[in-house]
Amino acid sequence: MKLLVTGAAGMLGHRVVGEARAAGHEAVGADLAEFDLTDPEATRRFVADAAPDAIVNCAAWTDVDGAEAKEDLALAVNGDGAGNVARAAAEVGARIVQVSTDYVFDGNKATPWVESDPTGPEGAYGRTKLAGEQQVAAACPEHAIVRTAWLFGVRGPNFVDTMLRLAGERDELSVVDDQVGCPTWAGHLAPALVDMAERRGDTGIFHGAGAGHCSWYEFALAIFDRAGADVRVLPTTSEAFQRPAPRPAWSVMGTERAPGVRLPPWQEGLEGHLKERP
Repeated sequence: MKLLVTGAAGMLGHRVVGEARAAGHEAVGADLAEFDLTDPEATRRFVADAAPDAIVNCAAWTDVDGAEAKEDLALAVNGDGAGNVARAAAEVGARIVQVSTDYVFDGNKATPWVESDPTGPEGAYGRTKLAGEQQVAAACPEHAIVRTAWLFGVRGPNFVDTMLRLAGERDELSVVDDQVGCPTWAGHLAPALVDMAERRGDTGIFHGAGAGHCSWYEFALAIFDRAGADVRVLPTTSEAFQRPAPRPAWSVMGTERAPGVRLPPWQEGLEGHLKERP
């Protein structure tokens, strides 16, 4: 299979390229240096020239707080840009795997979110990612939309590395304990996306996040315990730790798909990330 990976310079994209090549596929990585997916014609030309069998779109505006003030720019990438890639995929008969997010939900639930649950994003980032889902589904019949959550990995800012950096600067940290989700290691998600690119005919929405769940506070405790960091961690609330963008209180992802996207426990992902950190 010839696989095109957009956003290939990022935390997830570079990993997908590596996993695809390890699986014996011909993988082409592309980022802004190759083409701008907000430009429909440039996108169409690049995809036509690459002639892939499948595309994994990892390109995204990921600045959740920044999207609140610049929703038009986030929408150009997450919404219209995803649509441009999907339309180009349809023209060459390629399958598209679109990476999406738990932020398409409002967080007001007590059981895991499944694929058929109604969406209701509360912030600009979630709205733009939902727009991308809708454009991809409308543009390319051969599509798989994979929603994930709390992603971390090398070559990109993430919660694990931020916590370890802060632990080296402070003796005490406060971390919110009223947001619960599924930490997901890029090292686990990337091969699942390659697998999904291979599953032609298996279309629609899928949830793919680390198995199990925890609060950010519990995640921080696990990080420091496994890393041997000596820092005191205090629980706090979202109200006390105000951010420009709202965060879903409950981002626990489940699946009703069979076969779906099933990843190992988040604790295994954390251990994997800690081993490969520079």
